[in-house]
Formats: sequence, structure tokens, C-alpha cells
Amino acid sequence: MRGFTLLEVMVALAIMAGVLLTVITSFSHHLSVVGRDRDETVAILLARAKLEELEMPLTPPEKKSDKFSPDFPNMEWQLTIEPFVLLPSIKKWTLTVSWDDKKRNLSLVHYRK
Repeated sequence: MRGFTLLEVMVALAIMAGVLLTVITSFSHHLSVVGRDRDETVAILLARAKLEELEMPLTPPEKKSDKFSPDFPNMEWQLTIEPFVLLPSIKKWTLTVSWDDKKRNLSLVHYRK
């Protein structure tokens, strides 16, 4: 009779376990990357919308920081306005969005007269 020996079966199971572990680890890593990318995309879209909203009036906004509540209560924004070094008549607007208890953030910069 022909068949597989116990050693051959054990080697095959060890190889399958290694492959399965690699696939599961890779899948988990890619899911975390997707979550991070989603958060960054939401933050960029919120920052662009807030910057456009703040630019509408001709005078600088009264409020310089807040949360994106109620839709995104875990995300906050902060605006800093300072003169541009090379041209003092130009203002540099920096809108920073932070999330994960301010562990992660991104900034958009806009120049305006």
C-alpha cells in the first residue's frame, strides 16, 4: 500500500500553518492601514470644508478652534493666522485637524491677503 508517512503529513501541516499565519497577519495589517487612510481622508475633507467656511467673511474668524461635533466629535480643528515672512501683506492660514486624542494630525496651509 502506498500513502503518506506521518512525517510527510506533519511537514505539510507545518507549511500550511506558516502560510495561514502569514496570510492572517498580512490581512490584519492591511485592515489597520485602511482604517488609518479612512481617518486621514475624513480629516482632509473636513479641513478643506472648514477652511472654505472660514474664508468666506472678509474679516478673520472669531473662533480659532473647535470640534467637528456632532458628526465627528473625536476630531478637532485649530486655526493659526500669521504674517507671511517674505510678504507681510499676505497672511498664512494654517488649519490643523487632530484626532485620536491629538496623537494624529494634519495641517493645511493657505495664503491670503
